[in-house]
Amino acid sequence: MKTFSAKPTDVTRKWYVIDAATAPMGRVATEAASLLIGKGKPMFTSHIDVGDNVIIINAENIVVTGNKMEDKKYYHHSHFPGGLKEASMKDKMSKDPTFVIARAIRGMLPVNKLRPARLARLKVYAGAEHNHAAQMPEAFALKSARTAPVKAEKETK
Repeated sequence: MKTFSAKPTDVTRKWYVIDAATAPMGRVATEAASLLIGKGKPMFTSHIDVGDNVIIINAENIVVTGNKMEDKKYYHHSHFPGGLKEASMKDKMSKDPTFVIARAIRGMLPVNKLRPARLARLKVYAGAEHNHAAQMPEAFALKSARTAPVKAEKETK
């Protein structure tokens, strides 16, 4: 039996819509990255881009846990001495709500020649409207949060 290797002509891409307001940012980012890579497809081949198109809506209503809005920092350096700039997630969200989720997804994609093409298939919108109705995107249901099993307490005698 020969190993299957997908060819670029065999790839069929679907469109998915993910609502960022329904789950924490990390869960949205991991599911979107998995769809962009195409890991869930039976024809997945690591050196061929077989992923789907992803639309993320409601980026301005993103859910983060803990105190990440104030504590999480984004850094940028101008490559000049003293050129390190720092901004909190709250600052970035006030300027551009799409930046935070796009940056999280970008960080979850493998760093190789396929990453720019995968990111080009990612569309992030701050509000609930998008202009991709003609592509007939499917709503992607995010997995519910895993709950730890409740341990029964032993009765002490």
